[in-house]
Amino acid sequence: MIKAIGSAGAAKATGTATIESVADILERELQSVIADWHMRVERESDLRRIALSYEDRTGHLPRLLHDVIARLRLDAGTKAPISKAAAEHGELRRKQGYTVAMAVQESRLLQVTIFSTLQKNANSLEFGLLLPDVVTIADEVDAQLKEQMLRFMAADAARQTKDK
Repeated sequence: MIKAIGSAGAAKATGTATIESVADILERELQSVIADWHMRVERESDLRRIALSYEDRTGHLPRLLHDVIARLRLDAGTKAPISKAAAEHGELRRKQGYTVAMAVQESRLLQVTIFSTLQKNANSLEFGLLLPDVVTIADEVDAQLKEQMLRFMAADAARQTKDK
């Protein structure tokens, strides 16, 4: 039996395979997305320069990914909320010694990991909804990066003011 996804994201029975929304797949695969992202990060020598435990390196990801999933589930035309988790993450990474380039690299790797997860689950995706959801994911991850950088730069500016 095949299940198709309606506009609300609920699975519907129509044959022998299960078709899921992108949001449902990301929610189901949350832990593997985090593990895959961590593996990608650990391959990057510049990111490994900052010695962090698994929890310190990945602890922010469940909240950021939940924000992506929530964004995917918003009705079309609904304004997405600003990610508080992303802003907090930017400040944390600055305190941990990250550069702006390192934060951008992590964000890029998150998008690659999300898209790779979708590729692995291609047989469960409704392709008619895939492209708009990919656009939404890219927009949300980029919006999160913007929030990270705003907080990152605000913390730097505050430090410079304090040092004067």
